[in-house]
Amino acid sequence: MAAGEPPEQPMGGPGRAPGAGRAGGGAGRTRRRQAVARGMAGAGGSQGSGYGPRVRTPGGAGPGFLTTLGTAFGMTAVEKIEEQLASLRIAKRSVLREEPAYLLDIDISKPAQSESNRFVAVSCSNKSIRVYNRETLNFLREYSSCPGILNGVRFAHTCDSVVFSACSDGTVKCWDIRSATQKAVQIFSGYPSNIFISFDINCSDIIICAGTEQVEKDTFLVFWDARGVTNSASATKEPLGVYSECHNDDITKICFHPIKPNLVISGATDGLVNVFDINKDNEEDALISTCNSDSSVSFIGWSGKDYKQVYCMTHDEGFCWWDIAQVDTEEPITLLHVLDVRDTICVENNSLHYLVGGLYHEKADKLFLIGGTSTGNIHLISCSATGLSWVGSLCGGHSATVRSFCWNLTEESLLTGGEDAQLLLWKPGAVERSLAKKASMKIGSSVQNRVRVHNSSLKSRKK
Repeated sequence: MAAGEPPEQPMGGPGRAPGAGRAGGGAGRTRRRQAVARGMAGAGGSQGSGYGPRVRTPGGAGPGFLTTLGTAFGMTAVEKIEEQLASLRIAKRSVLREEPAYLLDIDISKPAQSESNRFVAVSCSNKSIRVYNRETLNFLREYSSCPGILNGVRFAHTCDSVVFSACSDGTVKCWDIRSATQKAVQIFSGYPSNIFISFDINCSDIIICAGTEQVEKDTFLVFWDARGVTNSASATKEPLGVYSECHNDDITKICFHPIKPNLVISGATDGLVNVFDINKDNEEDALISTCNSDSSVSFIGWSGKDYKQVYCMTHDEGFCWWDIAQVDTEEPITLLHVLDVRDTICVENNSLHYLVGGLYHEKADKLFLIGGTSTGNIHLISCSATGLSWVGSLCGGHSATVRSFCWNLTEESLLTGGEDAQLLLWKPGAVERSLAKKASMKIGSSVQNRVRVHNSSLKSRKK
């Protein structure tokens, strides 16, 4: 779909109204079962650690120092990344707000030729979206939707001042940071029973998709035409349609393809990760593949050359990685399946308590996972078909569990947010004026209504 063209009714599938029965069977279901079966068949023996000879890279030992590991033979693309990360230090730390909150999701505005100001948007546990200056971390705006709870945050790809979030009141809201008002400039309304807990906007800014909580055994992927954001607070858009057959529990994550606007993946607490081509005429034809993680999905993403692979993490710290390019072949689609990453990764002089998310480094053609500890240390984990391996750790920044991150590979900078209510900017060779680590903060907030809380009695690790 080109930006100037009407949607090619990707919503032939979404055209069904909520409340319709869940018809089973058909070629789509058969294709799903085959994909799942082949995926699980390829998972055998894939939980290897991937460990190899490692050496400690010299460097400073102050806050922000990244202990890196790498082979002693030559300089691979991954080792170059490790070297870059070794120089990361805390450059800026946001000022603690009067109402502290967990920082649950982070997004940065996309580059705009005519704009010098760039923004950081953070989804917080106090039901708000906070916007900061990207370089200084100075607070700029705060948006809320009380009594509704905002879930997730995304900037538009073509306008760096437009930011979106899904709301539990059955809407996706859009704000313009340039506007003086705190009211949404566009509201995308769902159906009466919808409670949205996940969403994304495709790379062409044409389609928005949001996922719902399960209500009376029904869950939906709801789609809208995102074009024509107006400056009228009363402007409301109705859905193009829904998908209703492919999940049977809360849809926790949605992620559009980075470069193909018609492809989207969804993950849910039913353990399924579904891949759709929304250009197809109906939901059954749109379903390319269903992959089973065997556990509640907490994070999903795309990886590999041309982004033909998908991966997910689970709420019990599992990891699954699939090659969607093999769906129509006899080859297994599962690249790696790790039931509990905490039992697989050996972190030197430390431990791994949880996973935060993942990122694909396009230049190095490498997938990395981000994890951490309850005391705020951040671990970088490298993925390969033979297993997972620890790359290094960022220490001395946060004092509590890290909930969110955003990695700018172009500028080699990292943003992190946590349960200590801190937003940190890490840059190569930076020097923070005050290196004092903020005290850990415990918040009784709405975060427990929507996101996982990591158990304080952590599992014992395998020796």
